[in-house]
Amino acid sequence: MVDLETIDFMVRNEADMAFKRRVRTIFEWLDPQDDHLILDMPCGRGFYLNMLRYVSDCKLVGADLDEEVIAKARRNVGHLPRLMLNHASIYALPYPDNTFDAVIASEILEHLDDDLAGLRELYRVLKPGGVIAVTVPNANYPFWWDPINKTLETLFNTHIQRGLFAGIWANHVRLYTADELREVVLQAGFAIEAERAFTHHAFPFIHNIVYGFGKPLLESGVLPQSMAQVADRTQFAQDSQSWLNPVKWGLRLFNWFDRKNVMDEPSGRSTVNLCIKGRKPENVA
Repeated sequence: MVDLETIDFMVRNEADMAFKRRVRTIFEWLDPQDDHLILDMPCGRGFYLNMLRYVSDCKLVGADLDEEVIAKARRNVGHLPRLMLNHASIYALPYPDNTFDAVIASEILEHLDDDLAGLRELYRVLKPGGVIAVTVPNANYPFWWDPINKTLETLFNTHIQRGLFAGIWANHVRLYTADELREVVLQAGFAIEAERAFTHHAFPFIHNIVYGFGKPLLESGVLPQSMAQVADRTQFAQDSQSWLNPVKWGLRLFNWFDRKNVMDEPSGRSTVNLCIKGRKPENVA
């Protein structure tokens, strides 16, 4: 089991408080071992893969449908040992049945027109007894996480799905209730071993700040090096020690709002994420 101190070190400069808890949940549920083969679908820019390689010698595979994103993953983690990256669709993964010991399916189902088909394909490539960690955005999300969309949903039954102010709905087909997530995971054939919901308290408009403004600035290369290296999820050893760094001040502010949050919020409470740990039954042929 990866110790909590190591996980906290890897996410110490993370501005997305929900992402910090997704990382902790995935490491807790997958418990990566050196003899494991783990799939991250979609791997995005390779952040989970980078962390897994930092703490273990397991074999890693990352796949993503977006060619531009997989190119960024290759730049971030393509040089790491025992790691393979593939351009692939979740509906037709290029791997044999019963290949992986564990699968990460973090923030993907909400993008799929057919979430059940995507989960069934992940079920196919997972070994009997293997574990899947699923995370999705909660339909009952906190008002301050994305006040624009929460107001639009409440007053006009609509939301912003694309663009600078898309917030939690950015390019998503749906958000999930706990019952909806549980149902689709069960329909795909998984046994459910654990459920979790987290991140209730939030700095106002934090989703828009981090992803609508912060990420484009970081990826554009216009930020000063001292700010960029603090905000860079791919760097664990580098850090800016200056107390005058504005990114550091932002992190302190976000963490102050996050101080009351816990890993397992009560059922029915508004949270940013819902998560399920599923397992493929051992007796599957």
